Amino acid sequence: MTVGPSRGRRYVMLLLLLCGFSVILFRLVTLQVLQAAELTVKADRQHQKTVSFEGARGMVSDRHGKVLAMNVEVPSVFGVPTSLESPSTVARHLSPVLHIRSGELERKLRQDKSFVWLARKVEPEQGRRLEQLSLDGIGVVMEGRRFYPKGPLLAHVLGFSGMDGQGLEGLERRYDSHLHGEKRVTVLQRDALGRTVFPKGLAEQVPTPGHALTLTVDEVIQYIAEKELEEAVTHTHAKSGTIIVMEPQSGAILAMAVSPRFDPNVVAALTPDRWRNRALTDTYEPGSTMKVVVASAALEEKVMTPGSMVFGENGHMVIANTTIHDHDKLGWMTFSEVIQKSSNIGAAKTGMALGEQRLYRYLQAFGFGQRTEIDLPGEVSGLLKAPKDWGRRSLASISMGQEVGVTPLQMVSAVATLANGGVMMKPYVVSEVRDQKGRVLKEVLPQVKRRVVSPDTARTMTTMLEGVVTSGTGAKAAIPGFRVAGKTGTAQKIDPRTGAYSSTEFVGSFVGYVPAESPRLAMIVILDEPQGETWGGAVAAPVFRRVGEQVLNYLGVSREDTVKIAMATKDY
Repeated sequence: MTVGPSRGRRYVMLLLLLCGFSVILFRLVTLQVLQAAELTVKADRQHQKTVSFEGARGMVSDRHGKVLAMNVEVPSVFGVPTSLESPSTVARHLSPVLHIRSGELERKLRQDKSFVWLARKVEPEQGRRLEQLSLDGIGVVMEGRRFYPKGPLLAHVLGFSGMDGQGLEGLERRYDSHLHGEKRVTVLQRDALGRTVFPKGLAEQVPTPGHALTLTVDEVIQYIAEKELEEAVTHTHAKSGTIIVMEPQSGAILAMAVSPRFDPNVVAALTPDRWRNRALTDTYEPGSTMKVVVASAALEEKVMTPGSMVFGENGHMVIANTTIHDHDKLGWMTFSEVIQKSSNIGAAKTGMALGEQRLYRYLQAFGFGQRTEIDLPGEVSGLLKAPKDWGRRSLASISMGQEVGVTPLQMVSAVATLANGGVMMKPYVVSEVRDQKGRVLKEVLPQVKRRVVSPDTARTMTTMLEGVVTSGTGAKAAIPGFRVAGKTGTAQKIDPRTGAYSSTEFVGSFVGYVPAESPRLAMIVILDEPQGETWGGAVAAPVFRRVGEQVLNYLGVSREDTVKIAMATKDY
């Protein structure tokens, strides 16, 4: 029996249908089972766009609550390239408003994406002009931009943050984990026609803001320090300058001024050299201000007394085939006069009487060769070689402030130790961290680091340093009605071309405290490469006087009856 042609065709058709059904079934199993996860991800990419928004950074205020850093709401502009009919036309309309080349905007708008940022955190006026244009496929969302209402004031301490709200320099960087706000993720959907559907109230979604910082810095004292420093740098044609004002009993920084200044609101065109905090990052040879430490060590070790006689060798002394000079041809003088007259030869003889090991031990005790551990980024430890690495002249050189590199903060901390009766405090700039409801999350209290010298030594040194101002090299630091204790410094800089000390480039400085009998302020003034007169007593001491007088008046410290401050102390 044979199969008819019609029945054969039916079998063939049935076989083809079975094959087709099998192929479709296999494809369905592949898509919905074997490739389900991969295709789900791909679909989400096509129909969803994840955009993250961060809460406002916390405010930064001075010790009296005056705002130094805050967030302001400004518009950010985005585009939906997949919904645009003519990217080139839209780009031409946007270019004059956003101040971005139309070609660059067109390139972004031609991307096969459902969301692209066109300009972040623009000026409010630009946002208003965009709203007037009412361009399809272009939207605006409000974001927080960091704003420093005082401009350059305290800029080197505050630092700045980046476009995405991350702290990049200064306190913004050091306390970024506290300051940055909560990060919130928003998913944008696309409809069946490929148009982006934005969640209702997208612009009003506000993530939790960051924590607020309260500083030890006083805005008024900071202003005084910066104003006087700028005038001094301008007047002396100095390369740069630094002033630090510290509360010796607590270690709290009241002001930290650095010149040249910069505006943290506008940093795009600046280089790191402009915004680095020289008070922490730059080292210099301190010159005669180091004699404060050498003299303190000599008194503590009873190698010298204020009345000990020292011969000045008539201004010239040969050590290790080199000659040490004094500014004046000095003969016999008391140890107090060695400090008052800033005798290099007297300091060298004092260092030699101490010996390498004892001098090195006191240099370390006063904080040199190590970070102060202040709560700011970028601090360096300076340069202090161990005695095994000293040369034949090193003992004498270090005693008069050469062959050692210190930071301004290290030097003012060392002298503040004497103002605090011989107890060294840890310097700090943040006193409190608060949440958005005002609750204190962290309170920073004064921290004793160590006792360096006895109270008797500190008192004796204070008397000797008063002599520097009343009848020595620091006469221009005198403040009428107050007793000032301090020391001048004039240090030759190393010429990088020759490796020898320059005869034209100097660092002039003055460091001290006032009122001497119950110190409210410890302060250092440094001018790098002043022109004309270069002596610390001539260029830096007058700045100390002007800043000190204004600050004492601002604090209400009476010339007749100075306020007694309880000294921070600890048993050892």
